[in-house]
Amino acid sequence: MLRAMANASPVTLVVGDEEFLADRAVRAVVAAVRAEDPGAEVHDLQGGKVEPGELTGLTSPSLFGDRSIIVIRAAQDLPKDVVAEVVKYTARPADEAVLVLAHPGGVKGKALVDGVKKAGADVVTVAKPTKAGERLDFIKAEVRREGRTISPAAAQALLDAVGSDLRELSAACGQLAFDTQGKNIDEAAVAKYYRGRAEVSGFTIADLAVEGRLGEALEQVRWALATGVAPVLIVSALAGGLRSLAKVGGAPRNLRGGQLASHVGMPPWKIDRVKRQLGGWGPEGISAALQAVAVADEQVKGGGADPGYALEKAVHTIVASRTAR
Repeated sequence: MLRAMANASPVTLVVGDEEFLADRAVRAVVAAVRAEDPGAEVHDLQGGKVEPGELTGLTSPSLFGDRSIIVIRAAQDLPKDVVAEVVKYTARPADEAVLVLAHPGGVKGKALVDGVKKAGADVVTVAKPTKAGERLDFIKAEVRREGRTISPAAAQALLDAVGSDLRELSAACGQLAFDTQGKNIDEAAVAKYYRGRAEVSGFTIADLAVEGRLGEALEQVRWALATGVAPVLIVSALAGGLRSLAKVGGAPRNLRGGQLASHVGMPPWKIDRVKRQLGGWGPEGISAALQAVAVADEQVKGGGADPGYALEKAVHTIVASRTAR
């Protein structure tokens, strides 16, 4: 096997409906290949848009010997003839390519899951923490990734303050590790940086922004920062709100109820709320808003001098982008 494959299987199937963990697993495979071959080209595809023969074309040897990483997200939406192509490919993968398939689990697309498993794909299962104890374990593991430890009381305090969203919890762990000193993160550190977090959440700010309520959103940003909410959590929530708009807005019109929930990876109650928020939004507006949030993310993580200004500018852009149809 080629040297680039030392840390990545030729075909990896990531199974699980927790978006944050699934995305991390996909990124881990990509990183493993690029650690050995920084020039490897990534092709990021959506299952419903992959055409017959496209995989064969992307995995064919290059005249220049360049390696390819093909990521197929929402693999449950692959057409039947493409599923057969993927399963056949998995049995005899190309030397110059790595294929990563992301599937949420469930009945839809089960033929693909069973087929690539039987053909020899490496399977990575990501399980969503559903119990408080599992979320506490997640927090401890995230802190260990940063080379630190966290006391049980501090982990519980962080969970109480931030909530159960894994992306926000991960961001909070990273921010605490960056902002605090010493090996162990204690309850006092959590209280210092996250007091008042329960009163103002990033999700509240995100909802106000995507609904075009500029004054209220800015007021909540200022209050959140004044009460110790980490700017990175607000940015994460803004990005999450906009991604939800893009997912629901871009879903096939014929999907309803459970089918739509499965397709976009959201509970029905959240879909209903996002549908109400979609009024006034178009694809170009969502794209512009996401770009503004990406800039804010860089600035609050050290790229700018004033995180508060970066957040307020992002909120202004989000509200202004809402009318771009």
